[in-house]
Amino acid sequence: MKPGRNDVLLVIDVQNDFCPGGALAVPDGDAVVPAINRMAADFSHCVLTQDWHPAGHSSFASSHQGKAPFSSVTMPYGEQTLWPDHCIQGSEGAAFHAGLALPRAEMIIRKGYNAAIDSYSAFFENDRKTPTGLAGYLRERGLDRVFCVGLATDFCVRFSAEDARRLGFTTIVVLDACRGIDLGGSVAAGLVAMKAAGAELVERI
Repeated sequence: MKPGRNDVLLVIDVQNDFCPGGALAVPDGDAVVPAINRMAADFSHCVLTQDWHPAGHSSFASSHQGKAPFSSVTMPYGEQTLWPDHCIQGSEGAAFHAGLALPRAEMIIRKGYNAAIDSYSAFFENDRKTPTGLAGYLRERGLDRVFCVGLATDFCVRFSAEDARRLGFTTIVVLDACRGIDLGGSVAAGLVAMKAAGAELVERI
């Protein structure tokens, strides 16, 4: 499967806090870096997303008295998993992994900067209505096939792939360039949900 002129590599949240030693480390998270770098050489277009939370974000367990990380609360937009404080704006944890080599990257979508609502997807905040602007950018550039890679398979990759399909983009998730958190079987559930949305799941390209 060779990328074409109308394809974009969407690199999701490959940041220090999601890699080993980070505040919300995804198991084996840094293993995606060489896979993404290898793929990026074949793409003319690349977009990155960056989790970019203000201190005290409402998705942090520390913002809810008596709540532990990985518990959940009901927010106005639905159920919200509560996370350890991570990817604070301007922090080293929020920085991209130093090993990423993406010379053709065209755009960075920062998400989760609204303190009142979390944002997993590259396309929408967690109300599934408030857009990040990515869809408009891709359409203006004539990019209609999205290859999703990054962290984490069961949250930000999953939501991004589902929304890409909902918006009408052909969507491919490259699994050897993704890693998951896996809370109570969430990776398996995420794979099922992405397939059901119409995304194609491949091991590698």
